[in-house]
Amino acid sequence: MLVLFETAAGYAIFKVLDEQKLQQVDSLWKEFETPEKANKVLKLKHFEKFQDTTEALAAATALVEGKLGKTLKKVLKKVVAKEAHEELAIADVKLGGIIKDKLNLSCVHSPAVAELMRGIRGQMEGLITGLPPREISAMSLGLAHSLSRYKLKFSPDKVDTMIVQAISLLDDLDKELNNYIMRCREWYGWHFPELGKIVTDNLAYCKTVRKIGDRTNVASSDLSDILPEEIEAEVKLAAEISMGTEVSEEDIGNIMHLCDQVIEISDYRGQLYDYLKNRMMAIAPNLTVLVGELVGARLISHAGSLLNLAKHPASTVQILGAEKALFRALKTRRDTPKYGLIYHASLVGQTTAKNKGKISRALAAKTALATRYDALGEDTNAEMGAENRAKLEARLRFLEEKGIRRISGSGKALARADKYQHKSDIKVYDPSGDSTLPTASKKRKIEEVEEAVEEEKPVEAKAKKAKKETPQEEAQVPAEAEAETETPKKKKKKDKKRKAEEEEGAAAAAATAEEVTEEAAEAAAPAEETTEKKKKKKKKQVKEEEGE
Repeated sequence: MLVLFETAAGYAIFKVLDEQKLQQVDSLWKEFETPEKANKVLKLKHFEKFQDTTEALAAATALVEGKLGKTLKKVLKKVVAKEAHEELAIADVKLGGIIKDKLNLSCVHSPAVAELMRGIRGQMEGLITGLPPREISAMSLGLAHSLSRYKLKFSPDKVDTMIVQAISLLDDLDKELNNYIMRCREWYGWHFPELGKIVTDNLAYCKTVRKIGDRTNVASSDLSDILPEEIEAEVKLAAEISMGTEVSEEDIGNIMHLCDQVIEISDYRGQLYDYLKNRMMAIAPNLTVLVGELVGARLISHAGSLLNLAKHPASTVQILGAEKALFRALKTRRDTPKYGLIYHASLVGQTTAKNKGKISRALAAKTALATRYDALGEDTNAEMGAENRAKLEARLRFLEEKGIRRISGSGKALARADKYQHKSDIKVYDPSGDSTLPTASKKRKIEEVEEAVEEEKPVEAKAKKAKKETPQEEAQVPAEAEAETETPKKKKKKDKKRKAEEEEGAAAAAATAEEVTEEAAEAAAPAEETTEKKKKKKKKQVKEEEGE
């Protein structure tokens, strides 16, 4: 039986001298207590040493991923193929299956083989001759570092971890700067409140405070290198008539120290932004061209790494950073968000609110392609990103111009659409229903009173007629109902009686009408007399007033 043993320095193939001892698994460790005992069980047949750390890393990664490396394949063909009838003991079952498929060698893996490997590892220096212990330890250390870098996807050219840290620090610096500047303005505002309204730029404000100190020094200080001439003259004028309180030199010293901190942090922030910009152009040039340095860095930071971002589909890239809004919308069954961090890209920012969703969807699709090209491609140029950006800008112009083209026909002519005109019925509020008071005046003329009296009398006469006619009509209704149920003979008799009653009723109505007309005439006569008397009284009053 042959044994394949992997080390950091190379591949070793041993031959088992006494196979019967492998059957005693529990007592096998006793055979490897000393190098002399181990040499009685195993004998080194061949050792293939690695040339450098790169070859060792390639072999180790192949073993980790369960693949057959080139070096191992050569060794097996050279040594083991000569003794194909013997079994090959291996530590990894997957590797044994690959060797069996490709080289047609019978491989063995059992608890006895695992115990044998443990014994070889313990007495490796005594079993492998011609390899000093110092060299084995150096090779082990170098391979461990190389394998760790590989597992962490560490590459000196593409260090996306630096981008994640840089963008996080940049955001923290912005927050701290805002807090410091707010504190500085509020603190110095007690001494010179007018300066905060005149100088709006934060960095210029801190530099001005740092230079002048107490407001009494404004007249003698030169601010031309910080502020324009007009603002400088305004500051000097405001210092003479300032409403601020007096402060001690110790207070001014603390304020100036705070201004120094703000100026230093602002300078460092500028340096950090330049560093981030260069890093983004080196690691993800196509992504940087499409969405910009800050948005691209935030996308990488949110995903964890450039490779993780490349694994995301375009729909996920579109809403990265809006997870809270997405799950809230899904929970409440409302519209999901259209954009996340990608909203801050320049292409989305320059569109109208109507087309932001469409552009963000198109930009997310191109961003996903650019990220995969940057993460997995070998080229480091930004041609693909520039080309996609040009396409997106053309698409943006098309949407802004509302160029809806026809599907049928040549597809070149613009579709004709009539101009939309919004038509709505405007209803005017009627205030007449608000008041319950009568619109007419309380005092009426004599002529209006006479007309009202004349109109009321014929209405009363008509009302009397109606009251007299109503009992006759009520009597007719039950008579008609009875007539329908009676026989034809009785109907004739009833008809005769009804005619006679109708004639009598007509005569009575005529008599009552005459009486009503007489009464109306009698009532009208005194009414006329009263109106004439009123007229005479009014004339007398007018004459008396004129005489007076």
